[in-house]
Amino acid sequence: MKSILNQPGMKSEKLRVAAIDLGTNSFHMIIVEESPQKGIVEIDRVKDMICIGRGSISTKMLNEEAMQSGIAALKNFLVLARQHGVAQENILAFATSAIREAKNQDDFLRRVREETGLKVKVISGREEAEFIYYGVRSAVKIGKSADLLFDIGGGSVEFVLVNQKGVQLLESRKIGVARMCERFVASEPISTHNIHLLEQFFSAEMVSAVEKASQLKVSRAIASSGTAQNIARMISSMNGRENETSLNNSVFTRKEFKALYQAVIPLGGAERKKLTGLDEKRVDLIVPGLILVDMIFKLFNLQEIVIADSALREGMVLHYLKHRIASGIRRGEDDELDIRRESVYELGFRCNWTCDHAEHIARLTLQLFDKLEPLHHLEKSYRELLEYAALLHNVGAFISISSHHKHGQYIILNGELRGFSPWEIEIIAHVVRYHRKSPPSERHTAYSLLKPAHKRAVDVLSGMLRISNGLERGHRKNIQKISVELKERNITLRLKSRCEPDIEIWAADLLKPWLETVLDKTITIEANQ
Repeated sequence: MKSILNQPGMKSEKLRVAAIDLGTNSFHMIIVEESPQKGIVEIDRVKDMICIGRGSISTKMLNEEAMQSGIAALKNFLVLARQHGVAQENILAFATSAIREAKNQDDFLRRVREETGLKVKVISGREEAEFIYYGVRSAVKIGKSADLLFDIGGGSVEFVLVNQKGVQLLESRKIGVARMCERFVASEPISTHNIHLLEQFFSAEMVSAVEKASQLKVSRAIASSGTAQNIARMISSMNGRENETSLNNSVFTRKEFKALYQAVIPLGGAERKKLTGLDEKRVDLIVPGLILVDMIFKLFNLQEIVIADSALREGMVLHYLKHRIASGIRRGEDDELDIRRESVYELGFRCNWTCDHAEHIARLTLQLFDKLEPLHHLEKSYRELLEYAALLHNVGAFISISSHHKHGQYIILNGELRGFSPWEIEIIAHVVRYHRKSPPSERHTAYSLLKPAHKRAVDVLSGMLRISNGLERGHRKNIQKISVELKERNITLRLKSRCEPDIEIWAADLLKPWLETVLDKTITIEANQ
């Protein structure tokens, strides 16, 4: 299950909402539950490649077969939503590019309403871009400098430019991959002439977004949608990382993308079907998708693209809940979202962890990080990861006490924490894995595959977490402050406590050897006199 957002001030009762996106190429539905502390948790999601826009790009008419398939898919979606306990009034349905442009949209929407009871709202391109923005910012932390957000759909591509002052551009362009495939891909493999036509068309359609991005000095792009995720998955496969559990916050570089582009574009459809990582239903659409992303790299002068796995549907849910409970929300929609911290706390609450115990260990651990900085020399970014590892060190107890360090590693790796890159999640998970029992070892496969710099970070951070875990052995918040004295061969930790810290010193002494090894120092722990 994936958590999206926890809004302060939400009402205490649980609420289930379903959001259906009637896209040009596919219909999607996400079902979520909002509850206190745990935030918004994904219950289920489903996709059906309806291709409602098939043949309608040029005719502006939805064909009968596509409409029947679409209605059948929506009936199945509604059955699933009801089985998950979603009330009819909490089922949202929005239609985008193909239906938005169809001359017979009224006929299709009337039939949907009569056969399913579902009222579908057709949204404008600008509204679509706004919903995508809500969704993306719940999955990827917006940077301090300007970011380009883009979502590649079947009929349209949405562009959002955002900086610390908020949204600076919301734009929808009719350059979706299904539309471009129908219009420009006339041969297998695609001809050089048609590639040039596509490039020229993309350039003309993206002029205003490129100019605005140049003014804002955009430094990176964040991409959502199935096409972008499929490109990222293919790149991961080429680099031997096809087993990654989540693509959210993963990054592919211009160089990595170019290697994929040059390998795929010359291939015909039959050859593309054999490619690892390519969704069989995107075999044709991936060609204009690759050419589009190539032009985005060039025109916006980007060096890398970040993947977001939340977009339109998640944005629909967030927008709906925001307005449904507006009187209870204390935070404005444009206030900065600390999605990383929110996501960590939501995962903790989902695992029924003891919040105050976790927070106390985190405070002690950060004191050690700060006081030992002259010895470990780790960058400040690792301090944040250490805090989150300390907060989540005990989540594995949700499964079993005896091996909760191992269970905790699994939960964190598969908990779909938002706002973190895959390598950051790996470090948090490994620090939790080694906060007790055996220390890091090359015999452990996952640890052995880490980069050398990340191994050292895990070594140091887990060593500090082991000691702070010992200092809270009695779960009584006895240790209030740690002062540190550094000598050439020795580190002395002096503890300020509310009462005699015998049990805490005993426990920490048992757990200190790993940090002594890592820092090559003897550690003495004593009560403050």
